[in-house]
Amino acid sequence: MDKKEVLNTLSQIENKFADALKKHKGTLPAVSKDGVYDNRLDLSVNWTIDNGPAWWTNGFWGGIFNQLYALTGKKEYLDEARESRKLIDTCFLSEYYTGLHHDVGFMWLPTAVADYIMTGDEEAKRRGLLAAQLLAGRYNPQGEFIRAWNDIVPGDKSNKGWVIIDSMLNISILYWATKVTNDPRFAHIAEPHATTVMNAFIREDGSVRHIVEFDADKGGFVCDYGGQGMKQGSSWTRGQSWGIYGFTNSYTHTGRKDFLDAAVKIADHVISVIPESYLIPVDFDQDKNLSFEDSTAAAVIACGLIELDKYVPGKGYKETAEKLIEVLTNQRADFSLERDGILQRCTGSFNGLNDREVNFVYADYYYLEALMKLAGKDVMFW
Repeated sequence: MDKKEVLNTLSQIENKFADALKKHKGTLPAVSKDGVYDNRLDLSVNWTIDNGPAWWTNGFWGGIFNQLYALTGKKEYLDEARESRKLIDTCFLSEYYTGLHHDVGFMWLPTAVADYIMTGDEEAKRRGLLAAQLLAGRYNPQGEFIRAWNDIVPGDKSNKGWVIIDSMLNISILYWATKVTNDPRFAHIAEPHATTVMNAFIREDGSVRHIVEFDADKGGFVCDYGGQGMKQGSSWTRGQSWGIYGFTNSYTHTGRKDFLDAAVKIADHVISVIPESYLIPVDFDQDKNLSFEDSTAAAVIACGLIELDKYVPGKGYKETAEKLIEVLTNQRADFSLERDGILQRCTGSFNGLNDREVNFVYADYYYLEALMKLAGKDVMFW
């Protein structure tokens, strides 16, 4: 995509979300099925404790409007981002507190941290630091990892030793917390966690696991699970995207070359298996006759490759990202005002039935972020 095409697409995105703001102001959209957003504030729905206001993607609606504020300077976008953040802030002092998990990074980085980076707002800084403290409190020093989830259903197999690759984006809030407080304790949690993930998640071929269980009492690898991928041992595409972007970010924050090497290894594997169509499947190992796609993975892969290209130019990373975004724009983006959400054919998990081939707010967030990067107009929130 040339610069003119990128800017034109950004204009269409702003137009789409300016209209969405009129219809969905004061709500927490997460998923658009059949072109209609849900609302995680709708308490007539029987949400689980880690859903509803505490749902892990609830920071991305506000994050989109923070990005649009960075792009345009329009105060109404900043206002919506702040109001959206205040809606998830209620989780700190409600029954939903026990539903918060390692994804507090995804919830408060695009909202509170982004606001503070752009405006210096002290309330936003305090909320970001509170989220960072919560994430730091999930650290298991024996195993040197951050626990992913809480035990939600009594009697189920405990997940106290579980870690997921998505955590590599969440730990950015810890690096940020060290920077703004000049307190190294936060980074002293993020960095060993990233090291543990690097050593346990990346396979020989450069693909990454989704879930790894460690011994929560003694430390050490126990086993891995297929998670949202096709099966144990397969290559869930969004997991690969978190790996590329996450290890690149950890290199940015620490300067450790082994983190950069990890990002390169994952990226090279991904590029070697991207279909000729540049339409990203849910799992790179799925049967080629299956049409299941995840446009979310395509957008996040693009973001990670653009960042990685800054450190390792000349390997085609940015060119691959541009092609991914071009294909999304031409074949999977819906800019009409009649339908909520832009990126179509997003899928949460290969074996799920309720989150297949829909639109996710966080897919649109990363799509917008990638385009802003290509336009040279992004603000690095991660």
